[in-house]
Amino acid sequence: MWDLFISLMINILLYIYNLIGQNFGWAIIIFTILTRVVLYPLTARQMKSSKGMQELQESKKWKDIQEKYKGDKEKLSQKQIEIYKEMGINPLGSCLPTLLQFPIIIGLYQAIIRTLAVTPLQLVNLSKHITDGANLIPINNHFLWMELSNPERLQIFGFGVPVLAIIVAITSYLQSKMITTTTGSGGNDQSAQMNKMMQLYMPLFMGYLALTYASGLAVYFVASNLASIGQYALMGQVDLKKLIPSKLLPSKSSQNAPKK
Repeated sequence: MWDLFISLMINILLYIYNLIGQNFGWAIIIFTILTRVVLYPLTARQMKSSKGMQELQESKKWKDIQEKYKGDKEKLSQKQIEIYKEMGINPLGSCLPTLLQFPIIIGLYQAIIRTLAVTPLQLVNLSKHITDGANLIPINNHFLWMELSNPERLQIFGFGVPVLAIIVAITSYLQSKMITTTTGSGGNDQSAQMNKMMQLYMPLFMGYLALTYASGLAVYFVASNLASIGQYALMGQVDLKKLIPSKLLPSKSSQNAPKK
């Protein structure tokens, strides 16, 4: 079953690669956009879950139980679960679409590595997955300054700087800030703590993958993150107060102060 999934992704990549003039970097980007379109129902559900969670945690009922059971974490968690069930809200709903993307990420990595085959054995293994387009092999793996089959490094003054890994970490963080709910219940709310951990560790993990594995995978990460951010922006879901620390935003007093 997994081999069929890999074969499907390889053939889609090859079809796009041939269609756009045999540029594998752009083939990955276009494939990413198509993936975001397919995953749109999950994204919309994720946004709905996040909005419902935020409205719940701003309600009087939620704040009352936070105050009433603040000294009893076990009882507080029990009451929170009851409210979740009553309102039909999944506290992990904002994390689910991110987790569901992992099979696609792993499958795409395998598809990229197998499609960029160079050794005779790799070419033989690749031929088992190709239904059409064998004449396109070997693939042109040059894209901008990168060799898509190798980890990305941009040479600056003799030093290899992992530019894409940095961009992946930053865009992953921005995306996670958009899709997770900002809660005001502090350490008493387990879902809030889990969201905060996801916001911190997931971008670092994505950056590590981009740093370590083939740069073709890093191109996918950047394209996917930017496509997701653009999707949220088009739907009017971008809130600068969530993306930028309040200390970096101009205060109302400074905005209203008369200019000298």
